Formats: sequence, structure tokens, C-alpha cells
Amino acid sequence: MTVALMWEARAAEGRGPELLAWARAQELAGPPLRRETFGAPGDRVLVITWWDAPYEADLPELGSPAEDLLHRPVHRWRFEALDHEPSARAPE
Repeated sequence: MTVALMWEARAAEGRGPELLAWARAQELAGPPLRRETFGAPGDRVLVITWWDAPYEADLPELGSPAEDLLHRPVHRWRFEALDHEPSARAPE
């Protein structure tokens, strides 16, 4: 089974680059199948990691940065893969 862990945070005003650097620098206790980092308006950062594990598995997750770096607390979600359809073109 594939489990995806999503970690999303919004930086304090003007601190988006610092939050992004913090998220990129975080090492996990074990290597995921895949890890991607995204950004969005409003200084938001999203990190998704994919794991070959049962849904309930104890998996390494990104922590929380110092509160002064955040606009609000970190949000976390866990999903299990239900379907997979390969893309007709390779991701850019």
C-alpha cells in the first residue's frame, strides 16, 4: 500500500523563503519513496512524502518550525493511494 503524508504551513509575514528553506532542510528518519515540495501564494509551503507502508504505520513526519516563523499552526493529512493512472507525458 502507498501512503502519502502531506505537511502544509503558512509563513509569518515576509518569511516565506525562510519557511521554504526550513522545510527543505528537514531530514526524515527514513527515506520515503518520493518527496516533493510545493509553494503557493501567501507564503504557503506544502511537502508530500510517499511511503510503502500500511495506513496506520508509524512513519517519519516533518515537525513544526519555530512558532515565530509561522502564520498559523502546521496542517497535516494522511492519505492512502486508491488508484494510479500514469501520465501521458513526463512531469516537468
